[in-house]
Amino acid sequence: MVCIAAFIILIVIGVFVAFISIFKRDLGKKYLKVLKKSWHCFTRHITFRKCDTSFQDDVKTALLKKVVLKKPGAVKPLSITIEVASVLIVIITVWSLVEGIKAGLALWTLGTCNVSHPASCALGAESCSIDEEDLNWFSEWGEIFGAIPDRLKNWNAEDYFVDPVETINDVSPDDTKAALDIMDPGCTVCLSSYRNQLKDEKFVKSHAVYLMLYVIRNADGTPKFKNSEILTNYYYALLQLSVSTPDPYDNLSLELISRLYTGQSKDNQNWQYLFDNVYDNETAENTIKDWLKEWGLSDSEIKTVVEKTKSSEVKDQIEKVRQVVENEIKPKGIPTMIYDGKKHLGLYKK
Repeated sequence: MVCIAAFIILIVIGVFVAFISIFKRDLGKKYLKVLKKSWHCFTRHITFRKCDTSFQDDVKTALLKKVVLKKPGAVKPLSITIEVASVLIVIITVWSLVEGIKAGLALWTLGTCNVSHPASCALGAESCSIDEEDLNWFSEWGEIFGAIPDRLKNWNAEDYFVDPVETINDVSPDDTKAALDIMDPGCTVCLSSYRNQLKDEKFVKSHAVYLMLYVIRNADGTPKFKNSEILTNYYYALLQLSVSTPDPYDNLSLELISRLYTGQSKDNQNWQYLFDNVYDNETAENTIKDWLKEWGLSDSEIKTVVEKTKSSEVKDQIEKVRQVVENEIKPKGIPTMIYDGKKHLGLYKK
């Protein structure tokens, strides 16, 4: 184990030696000579062959030569300590490599290097995470391997529509490719993604971008963003009413999400910020009602919308969206998009 541990240490310090050897070339030559001996011994050990050089003894001798002269009795326990330390170095290195591979595969398949808690991964796609309960080490591997087929398969946006759906861009669906946006009204990354998409003229001209709202929930079932559920209820209520009674409800669902993501209040505050951080549930609902009145609905028509938010039809659609997102699409974060045969995780970047 000593020569394996020594090889690992030599590889780690190789970067520093390479830099120093720019100024001291002799050091680089000496390092390469030692590294070659270490590599030879290392390759023989990992193939279960006996090392045919004295490299392992050379390492021990270099570490113990001063002790031999001053305290001969300490040589044996120190030699054992070196062996134990070597075993620990090898174990830690192997474990680190396995964890690194797991994190890399999780990043590729799921868009996050931490399967149980996506938000804790700084390398993951920029998104509002959907955290799960803690998984054990083997369950995390199971999720990663289970996601590989999803990463490789051909994704068709229309397979995941929960009708009714609408496009956020003004295009003819017959002349464009379908794209599906899955967003949470309270997610700040969704706001940025929404804006980025609409600014990308090439994308919005070639794709009919359909929207589905999904409420991210905490472990206790409460919405991650306190007014997301209210906004989602009103969005689907207006969308369903626009299908059954276009006049006067047509396009109001899109007006709602557009104002939330792109509009500002009279004091120049972003509406989403106010819904997420300032408004309680009652204020949030009253603000939506004020918008509906501003958009031309009468008191009776607003009452119809409010009743629709509490209807079984709206609850059913929200539940169907949840089932599709969690059981079929299985994202680790929102926003998630499906277009051009692939599932795209996190922020849409122009």
